[in-house]
Amino acid sequence: MATWNVNSVRQRVPRLLPWLDQRQPDVVCLQETKLADSAFTKLLGEDLAGRGYAVALHGEGQWNGVAILSKVGMDDVVPGVAGAPGFPRPEARAVAATCGGVRVHSVYVPNGRVPDSDHYRYKLTWLAALRDQLAAGPDAAIVCGDMNIAPTDADVFDPDAYVGQTHVTPPERAALAELQALGLRDVVRDRWPAERVFTYWDYRAGMFHRDMGMRIDLVLASPTVAGRVRAAWVDRQARKGSGPSDHAPVIVDLDQAPDGDIGPVVPPPSTPFTKGDPPELPQSRSRR
Repeated sequence: MATWNVNSVRQRVPRLLPWLDQRQPDVVCLQETKLADSAFTKLLGEDLAGRGYAVALHGEGQWNGVAILSKVGMDDVVPGVAGAPGFPRPEARAVAATCGGVRVHSVYVPNGRVPDSDHYRYKLTWLAALRDQLAAGPDAAIVCGDMNIAPTDADVFDPDAYVGQTHVTPPERAALAELQALGLRDVVRDRWPAERVFTYWDYRAGMFHRDMGMRIDLVLASPTVAGRVRAAWVDRQARKGSGPSDHAPVIVDLDQAPDGDIGPVVPPPSTPFTKGDPPELPQSRSRR
């Protein structure tokens, strides 16, 4: 399974399709697609169907937008979060579907903009509605997406750089902790409790190359799903090169790990592996 804030799927097509061919994920949660459903289908429907993906969409033109791609079946698609507020109208920030027996949620949590602003209060209320929806869901569940919250100070490159900003305030972190209080496990941090690992780097000032980032793209899994995790890592390679998103994908392997459980940040390969062959493990865990 993978989650990726693509920051405009139209702009990211030259990166997304080759990445799907390389990593070959069974389930992908996308955020910030920035396309209405009809436009998404026109742009990518044929390419995704040819790769074996069923698609669940909840989009809007220009802003927000989420999707789930699945090769392992797709049932009971539900767009949105029941009872969630709008700003001022409901926004396309969540979609859920059952894929391979797991209830999958792709979420794009509101940014919050400035602490104590209207948008900040909207973020906290939206998260409370998401918590209520998850509490009523099945035991086998996974929540993937851009949470726009760094869970702890260890999840930002420099806590002092974020004083007075959103993503790190106690109310936001408390709202995230309430989701986890449902039993959801942060599978990347569980697997790599002391590692420096980020998923987002601002485009400005060479922050990616200096590894001045944040870990705000999370995979939260219920105990039955978390117990199946064999690897959990950030595909930093997808943030490199020309025309990248400012986020890197997070990948979680359930039941088997084709690339091996080799570190929280993993470069290629993926494509050369076929079932029955030993994985070709990279020789370095370099994060540069």
